[in-house]
Amino acid sequence: MMIGSAGLHLNAQSKPTGEAIYAQACAQCHGPELQGGQAQSLKDAVWQFGSKRSHIFRNIKYGISDFAMPAFEEALSDDAINRVLDFVFESEKKSGSTRPPTPEKIFTLDYELRIDVVAEGLDIPWAIDFLDEEKALITERPGRLRLLEGGKLHPEAIEGTPSVLHEGQGGLLDVSIDPDYAKNGWVYLSYSHLLSDAEGERKPAMTRIVRGKLQDHAWTDQEVIYEAPHDLYTTTRHHYGSRIVFDPNGFLYFSIGERGIAHHAQDIRRPNGKIHRIFKNGSIPSDNPFVERDDALPTIFTFGNRNPQGLAVHPATGHIWETEHGPMGGDELNVIHGGANYGWPSITYGRNYDGGVVSDHRERQGMRQPTLYWKPSIAVSGIHFVNSSSFPRWKNHLLVGALKYEEVRLLDIENDRVMHQEIILKNAGRIRDVCSAPDGAIYLVANGPDTILKLTPSIHGTKIISRSSHIKKSHTCEVGGCLQNLMCLTQ
Repeated sequence: MMIGSAGLHLNAQSKPTGEAIYAQACAQCHGPELQGGQAQSLKDAVWQFGSKRSHIFRNIKYGISDFAMPAFEEALSDDAINRVLDFVFESEKKSGSTRPPTPEKIFTLDYELRIDVVAEGLDIPWAIDFLDEEKALITERPGRLRLLEGGKLHPEAIEGTPSVLHEGQGGLLDVSIDPDYAKNGWVYLSYSHLLSDAEGERKPAMTRIVRGKLQDHAWTDQEVIYEAPHDLYTTTRHHYGSRIVFDPNGFLYFSIGERGIAHHAQDIRRPNGKIHRIFKNGSIPSDNPFVERDDALPTIFTFGNRNPQGLAVHPATGHIWETEHGPMGGDELNVIHGGANYGWPSITYGRNYDGGVVSDHRERQGMRQPTLYWKPSIAVSGIHFVNSSSFPRWKNHLLVGALKYEEVRLLDIENDRVMHQEIILKNAGRIRDVCSAPDGAIYLVANGPDTILKLTPSIHGTKIISRSSHIKKSHTCEVGGCLQNLMCLTQ
C-alpha cells in the first residue's frame, strides 16, 4: 500500500471521517474509489508492503521512501490515520475482495518459473532441509517435525521430538542436515527451550541446539550440543533467531536473537544477540575469538546482532552470510567475520516501532557496517545461495525471503558486494525459508497461507531474453531452437 500526498488542509478543530481524509490525502494516488492509479489499488486484497494493520499504519505514518510514499506523521494524527484505515478496510470488505491464488508461473529477468504447491495444511512451517533426493524435513513452530517424501507430506508428525516453548515467536525453529548425513545420520534442530523447573510464574527460556537421528518415523539418540547457562535465560518470548549452517571446515554456526533486550547484544557474557560457532558434536573450537577470555562465552563468534533469522554459506568463498531483522528500518545483510561487532543497538539504520530513536549513530569506530540494509524493513528471514545446474544464470546468487513484504529477492553478489537485487516472487505468503533440493529445484516455506512451494525453470516453449547488452532480440524456444549467442534456459 502507498498513500500519495495531495496536500492537506483539514480543519484541526473538526473530526473528519476516514472517507473525507482519504478523499483529500489519498485519492489522488490511489483513486477516488480506491481502485488504484499512480499507486496500488486498496481493495484488491493485495498488500505489497505488509498486510497487518500495524504495518499499514506505519507505512502511512512514516512513509516508504523507496516508492515515493511520503510520511504523514506531521499531517495526520494517529487517530486520523486509524479512521482512514477503518474506511479502507470496510471498503475492501464491501467489495468482496479475496486474496488471489498463488500463480502457476512467474517471469524473472532470467527465467520463466513454474510454481507448484507441494504441501499445504501445515501449522506455521518455519524451515526445510533435504535428507536426500526424495525426502525433506519441515519444522512447524508449534513443535512438530514433518516428513515430505516423494513430493507428499506424511500425515503424521515424527514422534519423540523435543518439547518446545510455543509462545510468542518461540517454538521449533530451524532444521539442518549434517553434510555427512549419508554416513552419520545426524539431524540438527534449534528451538526455544523452557526452564520448566525454574521459580516464578513466567519461566525463562533460551534458544537451544540439539541433534538426533530418525528411525521408524521417530526421533532418537538425541544429544544437546548447545545450551546456554540457565542463569542467562530470559523471560521474554521473542527474537530467538535461529538458523544453523555448516561451513567447509566442519564448523557449525547458529544464531540467537537478542530476545528483545537490546543492550544484551553488546554483552559478550551473554548468548543472545550473537552468532555462535562450535563443532558438530558441541565442542568449542580453540581459535574462537573469545575462547581465552574469562569475561565472555567461548562459543561466541560475532556480537551486536539483533535478530538473525538467515544464515548461508557462499559456495565459492565459504564465507558466512547473515540476515537480521532491524526494528522499523535497518534490516541487514552481513558477511560474518570472527570477533566482529555488528553494532546493535549502538548503531542502526532503523528506529523504534513507535518512531522513537534507537541510536543517534549509524556508524562508530570498531563496529562493522552492513553489506546491505533495507529501509523500510522487509522483515528479512531465511537466505540461501543458489548452486544448482538447474539455474546456471543464478550461480552463487543469494535468495532472500521476506515476511512483511511477502517476497523472494535475488541478489547478485560479486566480491562480497551486492551488485543488483530483483524481486522474483511476491504475495505468495510470508516467506520464512528458502532451500535448494538435490534435484536443483528451489523450495520456499511460506506462512499465511502455510504452504511449501517449489520453483522450477520452464524448459519447453519458454521465452528467452538475452542479457547481452548488444543483443535486443527475444524468441520462443522450441527445444533446441535457440538463436546464436542467446543464453537458453536449457543450458
